[in-house]
Amino acid sequence: GPQGALIAPAGHADLLHMLRSSVFFYCSISASEKQLLFSFFCRPLHKMGRGGVGVKETKLSFFEKPPDRRRRREIEGHLAAAYPSLVRQEIGKSHLGEPLALYRFGEGKQSILYVGAHHGMEWITALLLYRFIGDLCLAHIRRGMGDLLANKRLYILPILNPDGVDISLRSFGKIKNKRFIRWQANARGVDLNHNYDAGFAAYKEIERANGIHPGPTRYSGPHPFSEPETQVMHDLLEELRPDLTLSLHTQGEEIFYCPTDPPVCGARRMGETLAQILGYRLGQADGCAAYGGLSDYIATALRLPAYTLECGRGCNPLPIGQAKEIYPRLRRALLLALTLV
Repeated sequence: GPQGALIAPAGHADLLHMLRSSVFFYCSISASEKQLLFSFFCRPLHKMGRGGVGVKETKLSFFEKPPDRRRRREIEGHLAAAYPSLVRQEIGKSHLGEPLALYRFGEGKQSILYVGAHHGMEWITALLLYRFIGDLCLAHIRRGMGDLLANKRLYILPILNPDGVDISLRSFGKIKNKRFIRWQANARGVDLNHNYDAGFAAYKEIERANGIHPGPTRYSGPHPFSEPETQVMHDLLEELRPDLTLSLHTQGEEIFYCPTDPPVCGARRMGETLAQILGYRLGQADGCAAYGGLSDYIATALRLPAYTLECGRGCNPLPIGQAKEIYPRLRRALLLALTLV
């Protein structure tokens, strides 16, 4: 059905390649994983939002409103009330004191990490991950996720930059100015996805050459991990050493990864699989985007697979209505990614 369909490729050769890759992937996973994935994907999306055994009927629509401060409280309160066993941990605070909440599924040794909303105006990625958390909770209650999460732990940080999101949504304090709608940085004017220790010195030269200063975008900060949000990420990565990390951004329907020498084991293969599942193009970031990102840091410093998913198409900030279009394929990729490690 349309909920689970891959994007239509341009030609028959692409279609044949995608079908072969899908068959190879399907044959490579266990019977219990196949049964669970089939059950998960064949359930219509509108039914995934309902209650299950021991869970109250939920009326919350995750894609109804942007995730400003009030809406985040509403969503997180709903998740806590509907799914009391959901593990949520506050792992730090933003510059303005907003909680950074991490959700966990599973108890295994291998860890997977999904991160949303590095950039304020890319707030739609937080909604996508909140919805995925809700779907996972419901799937666990109705059918169990034991087989898929056996020996694994999934961590989801829906929103790393709540201050930037609030500024972009013009809901921060007395700011009611449309100039801030394209705000990417945190509340100190630092672009968090340039604040990681990956090509930081080289990027400083680019900043000086282009007159980049603290403000809405691109400024990398005084030094790597200078911001409370990226310091939280640094500490989390040191603790988890995730076997796979996906960082959600918008837009362009592309997947970026950072090639290394020698290559990170399995990184290219994982990236190709994710690209085939999503129907996105796999490539490498260039220009300013090639410096200081989360995926760059994980690949170069930790030598682990990490990818930047540029979800959707159009002009940032994407309209909230596009969340319903992005989510079916993204949900498939986020779930199937659990079988890649």
